[in-house]
Amino acid sequence: MAEQRPLGFWLRLVDGLINEQFDTMVEEHGVTRRQWQILNVLAEQPSTAAELNDALKPFFSQTADESSAEHLDELLESGWVSNADDRFSLTDLGRSSLASLGEVVDRNRQRITEGVSADEYDAALDVLQRMARNLGWDG
Repeated sequence: MAEQRPLGFWLRLVDGLINEQFDTMVEEHGVTRRQWQILNVLAEQPSTAAELNDALKPFFSQTADESSAEHLDELLESGWVSNADDRFSLTDLGRSSLASLGEVVDRNRQRITEGVSADEYDAALDVLQRMARNLGWDG
């Protein structure tokens, strides 16, 4: 029997593989992971730079001094996002591009969970959420 590995090993490994694969996948379509996240926030509602930074803070916290500004500049230049009165919103091109990217992301998520039943997936999420709460997370 193979050596039993601790939970932390599997969490880091799977997280790293998901991140690596996701980053590669979206970059092949001309955006960064952060830009993907910005597009999704803006799909819900127009936002100021401060609102975007707040919404994305959990993702930016791993890198010192990172903000949405540099990522927004590229989205503005590409015509995917517009800025009116310091509120950013998706353009029609941005919405259609996000929809196309969404299909790619959905296919990737299906591949990741191949061979995992819906019940197993739900159970895994439930266990991880309870563990996070046991460690002080209150989100």
